[in-house]
Amino acid sequence: MKCLVVVNSKGGNTRMVANALVDSLEKAGSEAVFVDDPAAVDRASVDAAEAVLAGFWTDKGDCAPEMASLLETLEGKRVFLFGTAGFGGSPEYFERILGNVRKHLSDSVEYLGGAMCQGKMGAGVRARYESMLAKNPEDKRAQAMIDNFDAALSHPDADDVEGIVAAAREALGL
Repeated sequence: MKCLVVVNSKGGNTRMVANALVDSLEKAGSEAVFVDDPAAVDRASVDAAEAVLAGFWTDKGDCAPEMASLLETLEGKRVFLFGTAGFGGSPEYFERILGNVRKHLSDSVEYLGGAMCQGKMGAGVRARYESMLAKNPEDKRAQAMIDNFDAALSHPDADDVEGIVAAAREALGL
């Protein structure tokens, strides 16, 4: 099977998952073309692919505009979505994000499914949360955001990556 794996990764989390997907696809005997920038995907690569695996970082509950633009061009393709999000742990939250990203796909696309995991965030994010808490030490939301930031530091871990790889392989029938 010829697969196009496209990733839009801000901090490296989604790229790490994409690299594991490419490795797994190739070990399963599939051809995997990897593109590290949705804007760099050429029409020939899309046309040659039997399936497109699109990886994204979460930007305000959706994928970034660069990935959305690519997804909107995938007419008649089989597509598997995968992503990472700084906030995580809740399957319902991940499904909501996948639903938002899926809206960028045309009706002609065969949606194969999707999978997500938590990913670590940049240090500047924690500093912003700490500033919020410093302004209002009783702010339970700010403390919860700091706690989530700390929990996310170890993600994506091996189990997260394997979960997404397994979901993709199952969706592709590999």
